[in-house]
Amino acid sequence: MQITHLKNTAHAPLGEASPVAVPLGEPVSQTRVDALERPDQVETGIWECSPGRWRRQIVEQEFCHFIAGRGSFTPDGGEPIAFQAGDAFLLPENSLGVWDIQETVRKTYVIIQRG
Repeated sequence: MQITHLKNTAHAPLGEASPVAVPLGEPVSQTRVDALERPDQVETGIWECSPGRWRRQIVEQEFCHFIAGRGSFTPDGGEPIAFQAGDAFLLPENSLGVWDIQETVRKTYVIIQRG
């Protein structure tokens, strides 16, 4: 059995900042991550994103729990979903849409890849 333990998620050091892949205007959000890939087609980690708007490109199912910040996610063809620290999402496969980050967000996440 492999147990993944993410310690001190609110203050854990993350990797170097890099711009989002598909920004929608200025400012361009910068993301930082500490990801752990497991052999069972599951990726988990801590992710942070600075303010800005951009398109979500991940097509796998994702569970995420926000531990800091606030913003919204608008799925393609859907209504905006506002979130803040303490909220959680389960995004089904192919949940494409627009993230709008108003205050730097930090989340823990689990991405479940299809095998």
